[in-house]
Amino acid sequence: MTKIGRLHVITDEQLQSRFSHTQLAGFAAQGGADVVQFREKRPRTTRELIETAEAMRAAVGDAPTTLLIDDRADVAAALGCALHLGRDDLPPDVARRLLGGGTLVGGTANSVEEARRVAAQPVDYLGVGPVFGTTSKGDRAAPMLGLERLREIVEAVDTPIIAIGSITADNLASVFETGAYGVAVLSAVVCADDPEAATARIREAIDRALA
Repeated sequence: MTKIGRLHVITDEQLQSRFSHTQLAGFAAQGGADVVQFREKRPRTTRELIETAEAMRAAVGDAPTTLLIDDRADVAAALGCALHLGRDDLPPDVARRLLGGGTLVGGTANSVEEARRVAAQPVDYLGVGPVFGTTSKGDRAAPMLGLERLREIVEAVDTPIIAIGSITADNLASVFETGAYGVAVLSAVVCADDPEAATARIREAIDRALA
């Protein structure tokens, strides 16, 4: 199975218009991301999603970076990619039947109760947040957790936790202090003038936090 990784970078073309998903995937991989998550919430055909994901995988090249598809189990299955499932997506056990046991599959949680329920499913990690808030989901965002509630979730389940929500190189040390396994970042990279350098700064901060 693909490693979960400490640093997930989520691509987005709506928060900014300078860089494409494909460009961001290349920048993140070169900057040291373990995982690049392809998230596209705009209406797109399955063919378009597959073509973009293929281009992103090519942009990652030989870097040891996993391409993770957000929401779409069919796209992940078509390309043999990892998958992240949101609350309204396929149940993890159904997605697992499509993808097989060796594929990285993540779930989503915002509370201790939800984390326990999702962790009981065949998922390899839980994406938990938003920790410090979010600018990417607007009114659809789950309530902000804060560090203490994040710690409660970490302690409630054995499944590795990937924390998300306005995490930066400056505040991620406090996230790792809760026992979170890794972090997922979005605006700190995609909205940066130099996404590759921004990824590298976060990678260095993670290495310091875990030293």
